[in-house]
Amino acid sequence: MRDKLSIFGGNSNIKLLKEICKLLRVKQGNASVTRFTDGEIQVKINENVRGNDVFVMQSTSFPANDNLVELLILIDALKRASADRITAVLPYFGYARQDRKDQPRVPITAKLIANLLSRAGASRVLTIDLHAGQIQGFFDIPLDHLYAINTFVEYFKKKNIENLVVVSPDVGGIKMARAYSKRLKADLAVVDKRRINDRQAEVMNIMGEVEGKNIIIVDDIIATAGSLAEAASALKNAGARDIYATITHPVLCGPAIERIAASPLKELVVTDTIPIEDSKMIDKIKVLTLAPLLASAIKRIHNEESISILFE
Repeated sequence: MRDKLSIFGGNSNIKLLKEICKLLRVKQGNASVTRFTDGEIQVKINENVRGNDVFVMQSTSFPANDNLVELLILIDALKRASADRITAVLPYFGYARQDRKDQPRVPITAKLIANLLSRAGASRVLTIDLHAGQIQGFFDIPLDHLYAINTFVEYFKKKNIENLVVVSPDVGGIKMARAYSKRLKADLAVVDKRRINDRQAEVMNIMGEVEGKNIIIVDDIIATAGSLAEAASALKNAGARDIYATITHPVLCGPAIERIAASPLKELVVTDTIPIEDSKMIDKIKVLTLAPLLASAIKRIHNEESISILFE
């Protein structure tokens, strides 16, 4: 029986890790994650974990490669320390945008990361809002996929926004947008866009009635904010009133902050799956914590209980 619960983590999201431990009333696992003089990552587990049910939390966000290798080495160290079960907790699953061969001679890195986690010694994976649902099938170990939708919906219900329309910034996000519109009892619209490259997207047209409406744009990742800024501008030009955006993972790289500041967005609501640097925090950005969701999922997995109740 796995009576002892242990929670470890790397350096990617220390604040979220501490909040989860606080909610679970579990002391954070004692591990040293440092560097050799040449930059190689050095890990040492400083407590006995033999036979424990161990959870290792790490978002593979920027610097993605360093955070990923930290996670893999932590898992390997725990496996060699005879932990009974190791669950990799990835609030943000990096490299998920390369989930298929959409052009010749490109990798499927999401599958590669899945293989690396399994080979390192992870027994199962816990993550939130994968960029593509089919990534769950890349794993040969159990994967629990959580959703941030309830946290966002609860926030917007408190705002009591009238004449609300939920907008998907592209055709691929319609399923997610429909789930939001159903829970918020709002209409649905789609921004039909054509992507120029990974940094630029050209808005084509808007499918749905947005004139005189308040808008919530929903998506899973915001990187350079090019798509979001273009969509917000197109919606404003189409007669939309207040425009909000709710996006789970705030990657926020390159010119993202400048684009958000200059856009017609009234508020960008994100979660703490990726920590936002103080220099990037502006008045338009609101951060909601997913610590209660992750803490509840960890507790249920440890107690061998179903986590499907967390989706209701």
